Amino acid sequence: MLDFLANQSPKILVVGDLMVDNYIWCDCERVSPEAPVLVMKTKSQDKRLGGAANVYANLKALNAHVKALSVVGDDETGEFLKTRIDGVLLTQKGRKTSLKNRIISHSQQVLRLDDESTDDISLEDELIAEFEACVKEYQSVVLSDYGKGVLSPKVTRALITKANELNIPILIDPKGSDYSKYTGATLLTPNKKEALEALKMSDLNGDNLKKGIKELKEKFKLEYSLITLSEAGIAVFDDDLHIIEATAREVFDVTGAGDSVIAMLAFCFALKVPLIKACELANAAAAVVVSKVGSVSVSFEEIKNYGKTSFEAKIITKNALVKRLAHLGKKVVFTNGCFDILHFGHIKYLEKARNLGDLLVVGLNSDASVKHLKGKTRPVNSEFQRAALLAALYFVDFVVIFDEDTPYELIKTLKPDILVKGADYEDKEVVGADLVEKVELIAFEEGFSTSLIIDKIKEKKC
Repeated sequence: MLDFLANQSPKILVVGDLMVDNYIWCDCERVSPEAPVLVMKTKSQDKRLGGAANVYANLKALNAHVKALSVVGDDETGEFLKTRIDGVLLTQKGRKTSLKNRIISHSQQVLRLDDESTDDISLEDELIAEFEACVKEYQSVVLSDYGKGVLSPKVTRALITKANELNIPILIDPKGSDYSKYTGATLLTPNKKEALEALKMSDLNGDNLKKGIKELKEKFKLEYSLITLSEAGIAVFDDDLHIIEATAREVFDVTGAGDSVIAMLAFCFALKVPLIKACELANAAAAVVVSKVGSVSVSFEEIKNYGKTSFEAKIITKNALVKRLAHLGKKVVFTNGCFDILHFGHIKYLEKARNLGDLLVVGLNSDASVKHLKGKTRPVNSEFQRAALLAALYFVDFVVIFDEDTPYELIKTLKPDILVKGADYEDKEVVGADLVEKVELIAFEEGFSTSLIIDKIKEKKC
């Protein structure tokens, strides 16, 4: 099923509250002498798509043809979103686009500062008109409601009515305790806490879960009823209650898990994947997301690799890596080589390369390529063995095997930010230098090379 879905590109429309998550990565050095507060030293910042924009990013990572429809403010955050999102983003003067500043220290969020408007938008009629004009082109619709005013009761009801007229599935991630505006949707994806508030129940344990999920379906005239249960999985009600167990092994950060769930469900509904199977895939997507830090998107390649040993998951094809890098927003460092017998010199070189950016991608010559370059006695180790050893290094993020003599076409496709080669390339032409913003040369550790190791082995045999 995963292989089939990975080759599909359904057309999906996302409507809702677009946000920007600004992650500020800090070191915590001491407590201030002025007040009992931590003194943080900023190391780096990166802006990520959040809210409905994260649903959009997840669908892009799944290779869907996705467009967004929303309202943003006439501010820097709104302009940033317009450069990152394809669709119709109406601008409301004086409105603040949602910006979440998250302060992170040692992989833990210590503070969040929000800057946003939360009142209902003034462009309701314009948004509805845009939706009605384009929705017939799509196979499913996601309404991602974060309670920031885009999906007002008037807008939400109008969008559900139009989608139902066209028999297009409309899936909603709800907000608030009054679900009346969602009446008639295909399904809602509240978590347990949200469902309790909407149902005005004290718990959803035992028989109460079936009672509550059935009440959601009947009260709001949903085609299906669904409640996400965090580490317990997903509860689904069509004609009866089903529990789809979670697949996450380690929960590191639950941020964005709900976005990944509804993105996968919308993808599956667009292709008419059976409900239970769709929920199993949504669980799998959430498992990948919660094992990472912050708002992230997940691809079919990552879902497929989830559960493999960590080094195997880092050995990736060129096309799969292009999709991964397109949504990460990281500074990518690239280097390449045969790495036939991995030695101390290689390790120090790669570690220094990784420190130049956020991700290190190693292009690895295939067996055929090495043989062509170095002769019929090479390589000593097979391409998978060489790739596995590289991938086992914590500072190597991805390994891509290529067949050509040089990595020029690979660099052209991946578009890394920094290209790294050894210091012996001083005053020499570096393949791919014309394709990147910056080339860095790193000195090798003296006295270490694959040829020297092979010569020593030959001497001992003699």
